[in-house]
Amino acid sequence: MTTARQAARQRRRRRRLMLASTVAVTAAGVLAYLVMGLLPDRKEGAGPTAASTVATTQVRAAATPSDTRTPTASETPTTSSSPSPTATASTQSPRPSATSTPQSPRTASTTVSSAGRIRPGSTYTGVATAYEAEDGDGACLFGPSPDLMIAAMNTTDYETSRACGAYVLVRAANGRSITVRITNECPLPCAPGQLDLSQEAFAKLADLKVGRIPITWQLVSPNTSETMSIRYKTGSNPYWCGIQSIGHRNPVTRLEVKTDGGWRQLPRTEYNYFISADGSGCGKAIRITDIYGERLTITGIALRPNVVQPTGVQFARH
Repeated sequence: MTTARQAARQRRRRRRLMLASTVAVTAAGVLAYLVMGLLPDRKEGAGPTAASTVATTQVRAAATPSDTRTPTASETPTTSSSPSPTATASTQSPRPSATSTPQSPRTASTTVSSAGRIRPGSTYTGVATAYEAEDGDGACLFGPSPDLMIAAMNTTDYETSRACGAYVLVRAANGRSITVRITNECPLPCAPGQLDLSQEAFAKLADLKVGRIPITWQLVSPNTSETMSIRYKTGSNPYWCGIQSIGHRNPVTRLEVKTDGGWRQLPRTEYNYFISADGSGCGKAIRITDIYGERLTITGIALRPNVVQPTGVQFARH
């Protein structure tokens, strides 16, 4: 009997050990499954990173403007034979305040960024020299002028004729000042900030014998009763033309012509004409934008080469 009871106890002990082993193995398997489920999947983790890179590239590409329109070379210009052309103008965009502080290049508005190196509200430091202006004509090709309060801008600030027609207030260290109009370019060795004044203008600041004086200068929008004029370059015709704005109060940053396909911006040359190389828009409406963003639309200007045609309009003063 004793031997039978001992054998029964041993069988019960083995069963308990086997049950405990089974439970332990099952628990270990469940734990391993949970741990594997919580680990990050590498393939899924790579997905968001790749998508983020693509999205960034797309945003940068979209932020870069591009004009894919191809001008039509067969556009036929309209030529007016009226001896006294008239012009109408309309302001099509608001003008920012002239007293606003220029923004940094990274956050600058479209108007400020289009201004180039010479910006409203900024003061520039340099030197003034003098030259014989003769009849007042210069690289801007405005033609002779009875007003010799003019200056030649250094090549850097001249920016391939962008400074043409700009009025700048020049101040000397002795307290004297003069407002001059940019009609010419001062090549090297003229340094950035330097103005080569007509002798008549320099004499308002210092004796001509001095030859060179330190100055500060800034863009101004002067009071004037004169209106702008338009001139087609010599040789202009329905298949090629150059257009120039004369007598504008504020620097011109953009000139467009009306074509059958819409408004077309013309490139500006170093000799201060906007060129339509295929003739599209020659003789049609003209749209001009100044440094402050004001845009004037001018009509009634005939395709008459080398004739100064008044528009009757002018940019606003700032």
